[in-house]
Amino acid sequence: MKSGVIIITTGVIMVICGLILFYAVQSNPQIEPFFRTIKHSGTFIGLLGIGVTLAGILLYLINRNQPQIQEDFDV
Repeated sequence: MKSGVIIITTGVIMVICGLILFYAVQSNPQIEPFFRTIKHSGTFIGLLGIGVTLAGILLYLINRNQPQIQEDFDV
């Protein structure tokens, strides 16, 4: 169960870092290739962070504590 929470936290941090990288560079048609690469990598990291967050949520939901099945075989 702890791995799901850690993965969700990592995904949220990735989304925040992606937003920072994306909005740190001003958008204009004559942008330098280096800054364009930073802006595109911010988009990529943000989208990856969304995927990691969704994977963490699914992992959390699958692995949460479920009651044990008790089988009574009274013969």
